[in-house]
Amino acid sequence: MALRATSFRRAEPLVDEPFGIVVLDADERHIRRKRIMLANGEDILVDFEKPVHLEQGDLLVLEDGRVAEVVAAPEELMEVCAHDAQHLVTLAWHIGNRHLPAQIDGARILLRRDRIIRVMLEQLGAKVSDVTEPFTPAHGAYHAHEH
Repeated sequence: MALRATSFRRAEPLVDEPFGIVVLDADERHIRRKRIMLANGEDILVDFEKPVHLEQGDLLVLEDGRVAEVVAAPEELMEVCAHDAQHLVTLAWHIGNRHLPAQIDGARILLRRDRIIRVMLEQLGAKVSDVTEPFTPAHGAYHAHEH
């Protein structure tokens, strides 16, 4: 029988040694009820009361009290860089206008790779590079942050 996680804790300095880790991409980290596999091959049934956006370092709390650490999987992304802050705002507006999941990190924006969007951003003067790294897009304004 699969282990079951019915709660989670937000990332914090690790007090409990995790008994396992689970590597999930950005879409997989939005979860309510799903069977997932730990890196060691064991199954866990995640069974939350409501949908949750898990983040890097969050801990799934198993019914027996053990915890499994959530790790954000590397994804194939585009890194979008601007000339200056005003240009970055303009690029962010065009991205947001298309309702694309995006992660804004200081002077860059990360997006999932998309040929059409890449051409649009380059035409707007952005420097676009392919990167592979964890993706933690911002959640929309209409999405309440879970705790």
